[in-house]
Amino acid sequence: MSARSVVVALTETRNVYADMPASLDDVGQVADRLDAIRDANLRHHEELIAAAAATGAQIVGLGELFSAPYFALHRDPMWRGLAEDAHDGPSVAAMRRCAQQHGIVIVAPIYELTPDGRRFNTAVVIDESGEVLGKYRKTHIPEGTNEQAGFAETFYYERSDGDLGPSATNVSRNPHFPVFRTSVGTLGVAICYDRHFEGVIASLAGNGAELIFSPAVTFGAQSERMWRIEFATDAARHHVFIAGSNRRGAEPPFDVTFFGDSHVVGPDGEVGSSRPRPEVVVAKIDLDALGRTDSSGWDLARDARPDIV
Repeated sequence: MSARSVVVALTETRNVYADMPASLDDVGQVADRLDAIRDANLRHHEELIAAAAATGAQIVGLGELFSAPYFALHRDPMWRGLAEDAHDGPSVAAMRRCAQQHGIVIVAPIYELTPDGRRFNTAVVIDESGEVLGKYRKTHIPEGTNEQAGFAETFYYERSDGDLGPSATNVSRNPHFPVFRTSVGTLGVAICYDRHFEGVIASLAGNGAELIFSPAVTFGAQSERMWRIEFATDAARHHVFIAGSNRRGAEPPFDVTFFGDSHVVGPDGEVGSSRPRPEVVVAKIDLDALGRTDSSGWDLARDARPDIV
């Protein structure tokens, strides 16, 4: 049997729209420029995907809310105007064209607007033909403050309702945690805050995920301390590959710096990577490794005691 090696790419970038105001007091100046902000970020990500594809990447995981600034650092209903359809909206339409152009699978996290007016933080999975395979909605929504800033995500979108619509490639039994069968393997998504919760990675792995993308916009000392610990532990415990993508740098007018550190980790530790551009991380994973005997000698699935926990 030939090895199932897959080249995975992650983006690690930030809002690139050049005319953001310097102060939050002036943020209303961009109320009529939301389409321009989105377009600038779409063009930027098209360039990053092309760079990844040129290295042989077969799947690209974009960052959380990739076509927008991370607006949830304050409350302003203006930003709700960036929400869009998860199948035919401008961000998904652009990524569908990009996937087809490069023959690459794309995980595209967007700000979703449903036909009945609800909003979700949603990752859309697109195959190399440009077809939308399905979507995942963020299930845990944070609200709080750390030493750098406050975050108010509940102001902008709600928790997943598990009503994700039909998908012929979804092999999961759990409606909240779909697992998609793609040309490069079976994959799931856990968006940012989701990664902290017991059972999320277990559900995805238990429903067949080999590779789990965790797109994030995260900052602060505790988050940075746990970023690698959680992924490494979950990858080893649940015998999967996890690809974490985080923004890097600051986005005016918000006085917050995102720490980046995007990487891929598997059951045996971090996977070696390269950066064809500063904003792109590329790593090759061996999915066949998931079928081999655990080098630790553990058999956690066999020895678990669900009857007592």
